[in-house]
Amino acid sequence: MTTIKYLAIVAAVSTSLSAMGQQEMQYFRPNDENGLNVFETPKNDSTPFTKMKVFVGGNFELAFQGLRDQNSAIPLTEAPYIGNVNKLSPLTNGFDLPMANLNIDAQVADGIRVSLTIYLASRHHEDAWVKGGYIQFDKLLFLHSDFINSIMKSVTIKVGQFDVDYGDQHYQRSDGGNSIYNPFIENYIMDEFATEIGGEIYYHNKCGLFVMGGITNGELDPTILAATKIDSATGQTNNYDPAFHGKIGYDKQLGSDFRLRITASGYTDQSANSNTLFGGDRTGSHYYDVMSSQSIANGTTLNDENDYNAFSGRYNPGFTEQVQTFMGNLFLKYKGLQFFGTYEMAQGREITEVTDRKATQYAGDLVYRFPAHKENFWVGVRYNSLTATMFGDPNAITIQREAASAGWFITKNIMLKVEYVNQIYLNYPSANLLNGGRFDGYMVEASIGF
Repeated sequence: MTTIKYLAIVAAVSTSLSAMGQQEMQYFRPNDENGLNVFETPKNDSTPFTKMKVFVGGNFELAFQGLRDQNSAIPLTEAPYIGNVNKLSPLTNGFDLPMANLNIDAQVADGIRVSLTIYLASRHHEDAWVKGGYIQFDKLLFLHSDFINSIMKSVTIKVGQFDVDYGDQHYQRSDGGNSIYNPFIENYIMDEFATEIGGEIYYHNKCGLFVMGGITNGELDPTILAATKIDSATGQTNNYDPAFHGKIGYDKQLGSDFRLRITASGYTDQSANSNTLFGGDRTGSHYYDVMSSQSIANGTTLNDENDYNAFSGRYNPGFTEQVQTFMGNLFLKYKGLQFFGTYEMAQGREITEVTDRKATQYAGDLVYRFPAHKENFWVGVRYNSLTATMFGDPNAITIQREAASAGWFITKNIMLKVEYVNQIYLNYPSANLLNGGRFDGYMVEASIGF
C-alpha cells in the first residue's frame, strides 16, 4: 500500500505541468491519453493556424519492481571476469531508476511542424541525449501552387532523424519516460525501434487506405568515415547502403463502435556500418536487471552496472550487417474491447557471418477499457513468443512471455498501472546464462505525459 500511495503522490504533484496548448498543434499525436491508439499522425485539417507557436512538454515514469529470476546454466568461469558468470544477480523489491523525456514541438507555419525529443534521464544513458528531431510537411503553401496544395491534402512528408515507421508496434511501446501509450510495462521481446536519418512520404486515401515509402541511412550513429571491414559473405569491403522501408494499410472507423486497422510493412538494408533496427533503443528495458550476472557487471568498465545488460528481458538478433524483415499488424476495437496483434519474420546476419539467420515473433494484446464513453480504466493480457537462431548456434531458441495488466488514467495526463509478468527461456545451451531461465513477478508504474 505504501508503494502505491507514493506513486500516486508523485503523479498527482505533476498534474500542474499539463500543457493544454498541445491541442492547438496541427497533425500531431498528443502526449497524453488522447494519443492512445493514434498511429500515423492524423491528416484531418481541423486546427487553424494563427501564428508560430512553440510547445514544451515531457514524459516521466517511476516504477516499483518485484521480480525474481532463476536459471539452470552450468557454472562457468570466463576471463577477464572473476567468479561464475552464469550465476544470476540476486534481486529484491525496490524502485527502479526513473526515466524522463523532454518534448519540444513547434508549429512553424501552416501545415509545417517541427519535433524534437530529448532523453533527460534513462537506464541506458544516465546523461541527457537527443533522441532525434524532424520536420513534417502536411502543406506546402510556400510554393504557391494550387496543384501541389491539392496533392498535399492527401500527402505527408517527414524529413530528419526520426523513429523509423516499420510496423505498428513502435506506436504502442514505452520509450524511456514515455510509457503512457503502453498498457503494459515493457515492449515486445524483440523490440523494433531505431532512429535513423532519412525521409518518409505518406499517401492517405479518404476510404481508409494509405501507403508509405521511406529511405534512411540505416544507421543510428551515422558516420562519414570510409569502410575498412571485410564482409565475410562477399569478401569485399563493407558498403554503407541506404535502407528502404514501406508500409501499406487500411485504417477506418466503421460506424460509431468499431474500428479496423490492418497493415503490412517491410524494412531492408543490404549492407550497413552497424544496423540497429532491433537494438536502437537508447533508454533500456523497463524490466531491470533480470537474467543478469553480477560477475560480468563487475568486470565491465561502464560507469553503471545497469548498462551491462540495459535491455534485460529482450532479445536482439544482432542483424547488424544485413537485415530483411516483414511485420503484419491487426488492430480491432469494438467499444471498449481492443485487440492488437503482431506477426514478424526477420532474417539477417553480422559482418562475420556468411549466411542469414532467422527470427520469428508473434504477439497478441487483448485490452478492455471501461467505463463506456470514458474508458479511463483497463485490464489486459499479453502473449509474446519469439523463436530465433543465435550467432554461432544452428539450434533455435524460444522465449515466451505472458503478462496481465490493470491500469487507471487518473487524469488524461497521469496514468497508474500494475502488471504481473512471467517469461521463460527454452532450448538455450547448457553453458548459456539463459539456460533454464525464467523470471516472474509484479511491477507498479506511474506515468505522466504532457
